[in-house]
Amino acid sequence: MKKHLTNPALHSRRDFLKTSAMLSVALSVGSLPLFGADSKNSKIQMPTRILGKGGYAFSVSALAFGCMGLNYHRSKKLSKKESLKILESAIDYGITLFDTAQVYGPNSNEILVGELLKPYNKKLFITTKFGFGKDASVLDSSPKRIREVVEQSLKRLHLEQIPLLYQHRFDPKTPIEEVANCVKDLIKEGKVARFGVCELSAKSIEEAHRICPITAVQSEYHLMWRNPESEIFPTLERLKIGFVAYSPLNRGYLSGKLNKDSKFDKNNDNRATFPRFQPNAMEANYQIINLLAEFGKGKNPHAKDSNATPAQVAISYLLEKKPYIVPLFGTTNAAHLEENIQALGIKWSKQELASLDSKLDKIVIVGDRYPAEQANRVGK
Repeated sequence: MKKHLTNPALHSRRDFLKTSAMLSVALSVGSLPLFGADSKNSKIQMPTRILGKGGYAFSVSALAFGCMGLNYHRSKKLSKKESLKILESAIDYGITLFDTAQVYGPNSNEILVGELLKPYNKKLFITTKFGFGKDASVLDSSPKRIREVVEQSLKRLHLEQIPLLYQHRFDPKTPIEEVANCVKDLIKEGKVARFGVCELSAKSIEEAHRICPITAVQSEYHLMWRNPESEIFPTLERLKIGFVAYSPLNRGYLSGKLNKDSKFDKNNDNRATFPRFQPNAMEANYQIINLLAEFGKGKNPHAKDSNATPAQVAISYLLEKKPYIVPLFGTTNAAHLEENIQALGIKWSKQELASLDSKLDKIVIVGDRYPAEQANRVGK
Protein backbone atom coordinates (compact mmCIF):
# COMPACT_ATOMS: atom_id res chain seq x y z
CA MET A 1 0.00 0.00 0.00
CA LYS A 2 2.94 2.30 0.58
CA LYS A 3 3.52 2.65 -3.13
CA HIS A 4 0.09 4.26 -3.41
CA LEU A 5 0.98 6.92 -0.90
CA THR A 6 4.24 7.78 -2.59
CA ASN A 7 2.76 8.33 -6.03
CA PRO A 8 4.09 11.85 -6.85
CA ALA A 9 0.94 12.71 -8.77
CA LEU A 10 -1.01 12.46 -5.52
CA HIS A 11 1.11 15.18 -3.93
CA SER A 12 -1.11 17.73 -5.68
CA ARG A 13 -3.83 17.20 -3.07
CA ARG A 14 -1.39 17.65 -0.20
CA ASP A 15 0.08 20.72 -1.89
CA PHE A 16 -3.43 22.00 -2.30
CA LEU A 17 -4.15 21.67 1.40
CA LYS A 18 -1.07 23.77 2.08
CA THR A 19 -1.55 26.43 -0.55
CA SER A 20 -5.34 26.47 -1.31
CA ALA A 21 -4.76 28.28 -4.57
CA MET A 22 -7.54 30.70 -5.53
CA LEU A 23 -9.77 29.99 -8.51
CA SER A 24 -9.63 33.27 -10.40
CA VAL A 25 -11.02 32.67 -13.85
CA ALA A 26 -14.69 33.53 -14.41
CA LEU A 27 -16.53 30.68 -16.09
CA SER A 28 -18.37 31.25 -19.32
CA VAL A 29 -21.49 29.27 -18.34
CA GLY A 30 -24.40 31.30 -16.91
CA SER A 31 -23.29 32.29 -13.42
CA LEU A 32 -24.34 33.84 -10.19
CA PRO A 33 -23.28 37.43 -9.46
CA LEU A 34 -19.81 38.05 -8.11
CA PHE A 35 -19.54 37.94 -4.36
CA GLY A 36 -18.90 41.04 -2.27
CA ALA A 37 -15.60 42.80 -2.71
CA ASP A 38 -14.75 42.17 0.94
CA SER A 39 -15.11 38.42 0.50
CA LYS A 40 -11.95 36.34 0.36
CA ASN A 41 -13.55 34.62 -2.65
CA SER A 42 -14.56 37.77 -4.51
CA LYS A 43 -12.88 36.58 -7.72
CA ILE A 44 -14.80 33.31 -7.89
CA GLN A 45 -17.94 32.83 -9.94
CA MET A 46 -20.25 29.86 -9.58
CA PRO A 47 -21.97 28.61 -12.75
CA THR A 48 -25.66 27.79 -12.63
CA ARG A 49 -27.49 24.80 -14.04
CA ILE A 50 -31.14 24.14 -14.77
CA LEU A 51 -32.86 21.10 -13.29
CA GLY A 52 -36.15 20.14 -14.91
CA LYS A 53 -38.23 22.12 -17.36
CA GLY A 54 -41.20 24.45 -17.69
CA GLY A 55 -42.95 25.63 -14.57
CA TYR A 56 -40.96 23.17 -12.46
CA ALA A 57 -37.52 24.21 -13.73
CA PHE A 58 -35.00 24.95 -11.00
CA SER A 59 -31.98 27.23 -11.50
CA VAL A 60 -29.30 26.27 -8.98
CA SER A 61 -25.55 26.41 -8.47
CA ALA A 62 -23.56 23.90 -10.53
CA LEU A 63 -22.35 22.27 -7.31
CA ALA A 64 -24.55 21.37 -4.35
CA PHE A 65 -23.62 20.81 -0.72
CA GLY A 66 -24.71 17.70 1.16
CA CYS A 67 -25.25 18.48 4.83
CA MET A 68 -25.61 14.93 6.13
CA GLY A 69 -21.98 14.53 7.18
CA LEU A 70 -22.00 17.58 9.44
CA ASN A 71 -23.47 15.48 12.24
CA TYR A 72 -24.46 12.09 10.83
CA HIS A 73 -22.75 9.01 9.36
CA ARG A 74 -19.29 10.47 8.84
CA SER A 75 -17.27 9.54 11.95
CA LYS A 76 -16.45 13.10 12.95
CA LYS A 77 -19.26 15.26 14.32
CA LEU A 78 -18.59 18.96 13.94
CA SER A 79 -19.53 21.45 16.60
CA LYS A 80 -22.30 23.88 15.72
CA LYS A 81 -19.68 26.61 15.27
CA GLU A 82 -17.59 24.43 12.95
CA SER A 83 -20.66 23.45 10.94
CA LEU A 84 -21.65 27.09 10.51
CA LYS A 85 -18.16 27.94 9.27
CA ILE A 86 -18.33 25.23 6.60
CA LEU A 87 -21.83 26.24 5.50
CA GLU A 88 -20.95 29.92 5.31
CA SER A 89 -17.86 29.09 3.25
CA ALA A 90 -20.03 27.11 0.85
CA ILE A 91 -22.38 30.08 0.58
CA ASP A 92 -19.41 32.37 0.02
CA TYR A 93 -18.32 30.21 -2.91
CA GLY A 94 -21.76 30.62 -4.47
CA ILE A 95 -23.39 27.31 -3.62
CA THR A 96 -27.16 27.81 -3.44
CA LEU A 97 -28.36 24.20 -3.19
CA PHE A 98 -28.13 22.48 0.21
CA ASP A 99 -29.38 18.95 0.84
CA THR A 100 -30.65 17.20 3.95
CA ALA A 101 -33.28 14.57 4.86
CA GLN A 102 -35.67 13.70 7.66
CA VAL A 103 -33.99 10.35 8.26
CA TYR A 104 -30.54 11.90 8.86
CA GLY A 105 -30.32 11.61 12.61
CA PRO A 106 -33.25 11.10 12.33
CA ASN A 107 -34.37 14.75 12.40
CA SER A 108 -31.17 16.16 13.94
CA ASN A 109 -29.59 17.08 10.60
CA GLU A 110 -32.66 19.05 9.54
CA ILE A 111 -32.67 20.81 12.92
CA LEU A 112 -29.00 21.78 12.56
CA VAL A 113 -29.31 22.90 8.95
CA GLY A 114 -32.53 24.79 9.61
CA GLU A 115 -31.01 26.71 12.50
CA LEU A 116 -27.69 27.54 10.83
CA LEU A 117 -29.11 28.46 7.42
CA LYS A 118 -32.12 30.37 8.73
CA PRO A 119 -30.47 33.79 8.14
CA TYR A 120 -29.81 32.80 4.51
CA ASN A 121 -32.87 30.78 3.52
CA LYS A 122 -34.38 33.59 1.46
CA LYS A 123 -31.56 33.30 -1.06
CA LEU A 124 -30.72 29.59 -0.74
CA PHE A 125 -32.54 26.37 -1.55
CA ILE A 126 -32.73 23.65 1.10
CA THR A 127 -33.92 20.33 -0.27
CA THR A 128 -35.10 17.49 1.94
CA LYS A 129 -36.59 14.01 1.70
CA PHE A 130 -39.33 11.76 3.02
CA GLY A 131 -39.58 8.00 2.77
CA PHE A 132 -39.01 6.51 6.21
CA GLY A 133 -41.32 5.87 9.14
CA LYS A 134 -40.98 6.98 12.74
CA ASP A 135 -38.83 3.88 12.99
CA ALA A 136 -36.00 4.99 10.70
CA SER A 137 -35.36 1.43 9.57
CA VAL A 138 -38.84 1.14 8.04
CA LEU A 139 -39.74 2.49 4.60
CA ASP A 140 -42.94 4.53 4.60
CA SER A 141 -44.12 6.76 1.76
CA SER A 142 -47.80 6.56 2.60
CA PRO A 143 -49.61 9.88 1.99
CA LYS A 144 -50.23 10.18 5.73
CA ARG A 145 -46.53 9.84 6.50
CA ILE A 146 -45.50 12.16 3.65
CA ARG A 147 -47.73 14.92 5.00
CA GLU A 148 -46.51 14.34 8.53
CA VAL A 149 -42.86 14.59 7.46
CA VAL A 150 -43.47 17.69 5.33
CA GLU A 151 -45.14 19.55 8.20
CA GLN A 152 -42.29 18.65 10.55
CA SER A 153 -39.58 19.44 7.99
CA LEU A 154 -41.05 22.88 7.31
CA LYS A 155 -40.79 23.67 11.01
CA ARG A 156 -37.31 22.22 11.49
CA LEU A 157 -35.96 24.01 8.41
CA HIS A 158 -37.77 27.30 9.17
CA LEU A 159 -39.30 27.31 5.70
CA GLU A 160 -42.70 28.31 4.37
CA GLN A 161 -42.21 26.08 1.34
CA ILE A 162 -39.81 23.23 0.55
CA PRO A 163 -38.06 24.17 -2.74
CA LEU A 164 -37.56 20.55 -3.82
CA LEU A 165 -38.95 17.52 -1.99
CA TYR A 166 -37.56 14.06 -2.77
CA GLN A 167 -38.87 10.60 -2.10
CA HIS A 168 -35.77 9.16 -0.41
CA ARG A 169 -36.33 5.49 -1.24
CA PHE A 170 -39.01 3.52 -3.07
CA ASP A 171 -41.65 2.10 -0.74
CA PRO A 172 -42.92 -1.28 -2.03
CA LYS A 173 -46.06 -0.89 0.09
CA THR A 174 -47.09 2.41 -1.54
CA PRO A 175 -47.56 2.65 -5.33
CA ILE A 176 -45.39 5.37 -6.86
CA GLU A 177 -48.54 6.89 -8.42
CA GLU A 178 -49.95 7.39 -4.93
CA VAL A 179 -46.74 9.09 -3.83
CA ALA A 180 -46.75 11.39 -6.87
CA ASN A 181 -50.39 12.34 -6.32
CA CYS A 182 -49.70 13.26 -2.70
CA VAL A 183 -46.76 15.49 -3.63
CA LYS A 184 -48.83 17.01 -6.44
CA ASP A 185 -51.42 18.01 -3.85
CA LEU A 186 -48.73 19.45 -1.57
CA ILE A 187 -47.50 21.56 -4.48
CA LYS A 188 -51.03 22.85 -5.07
CA GLU A 189 -51.23 23.73 -1.38
CA GLY A 190 -47.99 25.71 -1.61
CA LYS A 191 -46.08 23.62 0.91
CA VAL A 192 -43.77 22.16 -1.73
CA ALA A 193 -42.43 23.79 -4.90
CA ARG A 194 -41.00 20.83 -6.83
CA PHE A 195 -40.93 17.04 -6.81
CA GLY A 196 -37.86 14.81 -6.91
CA VAL A 197 -37.08 11.13 -6.44
CA CYS A 198 -33.99 9.20 -5.37
CA GLU A 199 -32.58 5.93 -6.68
CA LEU A 200 -35.63 5.00 -8.77
CA SER A 201 -35.65 2.85 -11.89
CA ALA A 202 -36.43 4.41 -15.26
CA LYS A 203 -39.85 2.72 -15.21
CA SER A 204 -40.80 4.20 -11.83
CA ILE A 205 -39.48 7.62 -12.84
CA GLU A 206 -41.78 7.63 -15.87
CA GLU A 207 -44.78 6.47 -13.83
CA ALA A 208 -44.30 9.20 -11.24
CA HIS A 209 -43.53 11.88 -13.82
CA ARG A 210 -46.81 11.25 -15.66
CA ILE A 211 -48.70 12.32 -12.55
CA CYS A 212 -46.45 15.00 -11.06
CA PRO A 213 -43.60 16.43 -13.16
CA ILE A 214 -40.24 15.50 -11.66
CA THR A 215 -37.66 18.27 -11.49
CA ALA A 216 -34.68 16.13 -10.47
CA VAL A 217 -33.59 12.59 -9.75
CA GLN A 218 -30.97 12.22 -7.04
CA SER A 219 -28.90 9.04 -7.26
CA GLU A 220 -25.38 7.89 -6.60
CA TYR A 221 -23.06 8.57 -9.53
CA HIS A 222 -19.28 8.69 -9.67
CA LEU A 223 -16.35 7.11 -11.45
CA MET A 224 -16.79 3.85 -9.54
CA TRP A 225 -20.56 3.71 -10.21
CA ARG A 226 -21.52 4.77 -13.72
CA ASN A 227 -24.64 2.62 -14.08
CA PRO A 228 -26.99 5.64 -14.22
CA GLU A 229 -25.51 6.51 -17.63
CA SER A 230 -27.18 3.50 -19.22
CA GLU A 231 -30.01 2.84 -16.77
CA ILE A 232 -31.69 6.24 -16.36
CA PHE A 233 -29.92 8.99 -18.35
CA PRO A 234 -31.86 8.22 -21.57
CA THR A 235 -35.12 8.62 -19.65
CA LEU A 236 -33.97 11.83 -17.97
CA GLU A 237 -32.98 13.34 -21.31
CA ARG A 238 -36.25 12.40 -22.97
CA LEU A 239 -38.32 13.82 -20.12
CA LYS A 240 -36.01 16.80 -19.51
CA ILE A 241 -35.39 15.88 -15.86
CA GLY A 242 -32.30 17.07 -14.01
CA PHE A 243 -29.85 14.83 -12.19
CA VAL A 244 -28.29 15.49 -8.78
CA ALA A 245 -25.32 13.16 -8.36
CA TYR A 246 -24.78 12.31 -4.73
CA SER A 247 -21.45 10.97 -3.44
CA PRO A 248 -19.50 12.20 -6.50
CA LEU A 249 -16.32 11.19 -4.63
CA ASN A 250 -17.72 7.81 -3.56
CA ARG A 251 -18.04 8.90 0.08
CA GLY A 252 -14.55 10.35 0.06
CA TYR A 253 -12.71 7.40 -1.46
CA LEU A 254 -12.03 9.13 -4.78
CA SER A 255 -10.22 11.92 -2.96
CA GLY A 256 -7.25 9.59 -2.58
CA LYS A 257 -7.10 10.28 1.15
CA LEU A 258 -8.55 6.96 2.28
CA ASN A 259 -6.82 3.58 2.15
CA LYS A 260 -7.02 0.08 3.63
CA ASP A 261 -5.84 1.40 7.00
CA SER A 262 -8.57 4.05 7.28
CA LYS A 263 -10.87 3.59 10.28
CA PHE A 264 -14.58 4.42 10.44
CA ASP A 265 -16.65 4.99 13.56
CA LYS A 266 -19.09 2.07 13.63
CA ASN A 267 -21.50 4.15 15.70
CA ASN A 268 -21.62 7.11 13.30
CA ASP A 269 -20.26 6.12 9.90
CA ASN A 270 -22.14 3.80 7.57
CA ARG A 271 -18.98 3.25 5.52
CA ALA A 272 -17.87 0.78 8.20
CA THR A 273 -20.46 -1.68 6.86
CA PHE A 274 -20.11 -0.96 3.12
CA PRO A 275 -18.43 -3.69 1.04
CA ARG A 276 -16.32 -1.19 -0.92
CA PHE A 277 -14.91 0.25 2.30
CA GLN A 278 -13.53 -3.01 3.63
CA PRO A 279 -9.68 -3.10 3.66
CA ASN A 280 -9.30 -5.63 0.84
CA ALA A 281 -11.64 -3.72 -1.47
CA MET A 282 -10.07 -0.35 -0.67
CA GLU A 283 -6.63 -1.69 -1.50
CA ALA A 284 -7.76 -3.40 -4.70
CA ASN A 285 -9.64 -0.34 -5.92
CA TYR A 286 -6.76 2.06 -5.34
CA GLN A 287 -5.73 1.62 -8.96
CA ILE A 288 -8.51 4.04 -9.87
CA ILE A 289 -6.93 6.70 -7.63
CA ASN A 290 -3.62 6.27 -9.42
CA LEU A 291 -5.44 6.62 -12.75
CA LEU A 292 -7.12 9.86 -11.69
CA ALA A 293 -3.86 11.28 -10.38
CA GLU A 294 -2.17 10.49 -13.68
CA PHE A 295 -5.06 11.93 -15.66
CA GLY A 296 -4.99 15.16 -13.65
CA LYS A 297 -1.39 16.06 -14.46
CA GLY A 298 -1.17 19.58 -15.83
CA LYS A 299 -4.95 20.09 -15.76
CA ASN A 300 -5.28 22.65 -12.95
CA PRO A 301 -3.63 25.99 -13.75
CA HIS A 302 -4.60 27.27 -10.29
CA ALA A 303 -2.60 24.64 -8.41
CA LYS A 304 1.01 25.18 -7.38
CA ASP A 305 2.14 22.15 -9.38
CA SER A 306 -0.51 22.60 -12.13
CA ASN A 307 -1.97 19.19 -11.35
CA ALA A 308 -5.61 18.42 -10.66
CA THR A 309 -6.18 16.20 -7.64
CA PRO A 310 -8.13 12.94 -7.94
CA ALA A 311 -11.09 14.68 -6.30
CA GLN A 312 -11.00 17.48 -8.86
CA VAL A 313 -10.79 15.03 -11.75
CA ALA A 314 -13.74 13.07 -10.37
CA ILE A 315 -15.99 16.10 -9.91
CA SER A 316 -15.05 17.83 -13.15
CA TYR A 317 -15.72 14.59 -15.03
CA LEU A 318 -19.35 14.67 -13.86
CA LEU A 319 -19.72 18.35 -14.73
CA GLU A 320 -18.45 17.73 -18.26
CA LYS A 321 -20.54 14.60 -18.82
CA LYS A 322 -23.97 16.23 -19.04
CA PRO A 323 -25.23 19.83 -18.68
CA TYR A 324 -28.11 18.71 -16.46
CA ILE A 325 -25.87 17.10 -13.79
CA VAL A 326 -25.28 18.82 -10.44
CA PRO A 327 -22.71 17.00 -8.28
CA LEU A 328 -23.75 16.92 -4.61
CA PHE A 329 -20.78 16.60 -2.26
CA GLY A 330 -20.33 16.98 1.47
CA THR A 331 -17.28 17.78 3.55
CA THR A 332 -16.29 18.78 7.06
CA ASN A 333 -12.98 20.26 5.92
CA ALA A 334 -12.63 23.84 4.63
CA ALA A 335 -9.60 23.05 2.47
CA HIS A 336 -11.42 20.12 0.85
CA LEU A 337 -14.35 22.44 0.14
CA GLU A 338 -12.13 24.86 -1.76
CA GLU A 339 -10.43 21.99 -3.54
CA ASN A 340 -13.78 20.72 -4.78
CA ILE A 341 -14.79 24.21 -5.91
CA GLN A 342 -11.66 24.40 -8.06
CA ALA A 343 -12.98 21.48 -10.08
CA LEU A 344 -15.19 24.07 -11.80
CA GLY A 345 -12.15 25.42 -13.62
CA ILE A 346 -11.03 22.08 -15.05
CA LYS A 347 -12.23 21.28 -18.56
CA TRP A 348 -12.07 18.10 -20.60
CA SER A 349 -12.35 17.51 -24.32
CA LYS A 350 -14.60 14.77 -25.65
CA GLN A 351 -11.48 12.83 -26.56
CA GLU A 352 -10.12 13.09 -23.02
CA LEU A 353 -13.43 11.95 -21.52
CA ALA A 354 -13.56 9.03 -23.93
CA SER A 355 -10.01 8.08 -23.01
CA LEU A 356 -10.80 8.16 -19.30
CA ASP A 357 -13.98 6.15 -19.86
CA SER A 358 -12.00 3.56 -21.80
CA LYS A 359 -9.45 3.19 -19.02
CA LEU A 360 -12.17 3.02 -16.37
CA ASP A 361 -13.93 0.26 -18.32
CA LYS A 362 -10.86 -1.94 -17.86
CA ILE A 363 -10.87 -1.61 -14.07
CA VAL A 364 -12.91 -4.17 -12.16
CA ILE A 365 -14.33 -2.52 -9.04
CA VAL A 366 -14.14 -4.75 -5.97
CA GLY A 367 -17.09 -4.74 -3.56
CA ASP A 368 -20.74 -3.77 -3.90
CA ARG A 369 -21.73 -0.17 -3.26
CA TYR A 370 -24.26 -1.11 -0.55
CA PRO A 371 -24.81 -3.96 1.92
CA ALA A 372 -27.54 -6.34 0.73
CA GLU A 373 -30.39 -4.79 2.74
CA GLN A 374 -29.71 -1.27 1.44
CA ALA A 375 -29.03 -2.53 -2.08
CA ASN A 376 -32.55 -3.95 -2.15
CA ARG A 377 -33.95 -0.45 -1.67
CA VAL A 378 -32.49 1.11 -4.83
CA GLY A 379 -33.33 0.90 -8.52
CA LYS A 380 -36.99 -0.05 -7.93
